[in-house]
Amino acid sequence: MRELPVIDISPLLSGTAGGVPDQIGAACRTSGFFYITGHGVPSALVSRLDAAAREFFELPLEVKNEISMDRGGRAWRGFFPVGGELTSGRPDLKEGVYFGAERPPSSLPLHGPNLFPAQVPALREAVLEYLDVMGGVAQAVLRGIALSLGLPGDYFSAGYTADPTILFRIFHYPPSAPDGAEWGVGEHTDYGLLTLLLQDANGGLQVHTPDGWIAAPPVPGTFVCNIGDMLDKLTGGLYRSTPHRVRNLSGNERLSFPFFFDPGSDREVPPLPYTEGGRARWDGQDLRAFTGTYGEYLLGKVAKVFPQLREDVLD
Repeated sequence: MRELPVIDISPLLSGTAGGVPDQIGAACRTSGFFYITGHGVPSALVSRLDAAAREFFELPLEVKNEISMDRGGRAWRGFFPVGGELTSGRPDLKEGVYFGAERPPSSLPLHGPNLFPAQVPALREAVLEYLDVMGGVAQAVLRGIALSLGLPGDYFSAGYTADPTILFRIFHYPPSAPDGAEWGVGEHTDYGLLTLLLQDANGGLQVHTPDGWIAAPPVPGTFVCNIGDMLDKLTGGLYRSTPHRVRNLSGNERLSFPFFFDPGSDREVPPLPYTEGGRARWDGQDLRAFTGTYGEYLLGKVAKVFPQLREDVLD
């Protein structure tokens, strides 16, 4: 495998399925990554989101810090500077903004209102519209995943994602030195069920397939889709939560827009009854050993990425 498959999901959005679940299942069993087309996301919305994000990252640091994450409280929303996020225990060569489903203030961690910059009003409108549109795309992909497992098409939408955890990031990667040791994002897996990634024209994403590390370059009009730890856990390792990483060697500024669509925070995700055994993960973790809610799992993971914020906000 030197290239990721490209899957047209338009039948899933139209209420049919055809051979799409079989294609998705094959991708989930091998690399856990694939591109999707036929998703119906308006190109004009993508352009507005990209333009507003670029306008934000061009602001002076002190202005961006007006919506810093320490001002988001327990909702864990807002801006962090280059080096402010740790993946695999090392600072990442990127800056970014954390968003999520827009909710009233809450005592629950990772729930609450977003922080938006007053200087870029277009960003608020674009982000909230994007979250709404991408939720429908994610439910369609999960319908294909459910059917690929021999489950009812609404297995996720009527259960785990009836009230989903929705998180969204916008990342800005400065160019990396070709001979440097810094990574935009270090090797990791995603935490939940499903990630839908919008990339700009500058590559940098790498995926660890059975044949080794391969590039997942931008393909116009597509999203990169990958599955996370909870789907790996649900299927007993049949569907793979796959390590990936980013190094921006394009020589340009790079933007990426990962959208995470995950179980409700109060949901537990035990393996399906027919799964058994499992497989060794790249990091030695046994996902079957975790018991508890997805919110507890997510909070434990995110706290390692922002240890100081956990100390200041949650402890």
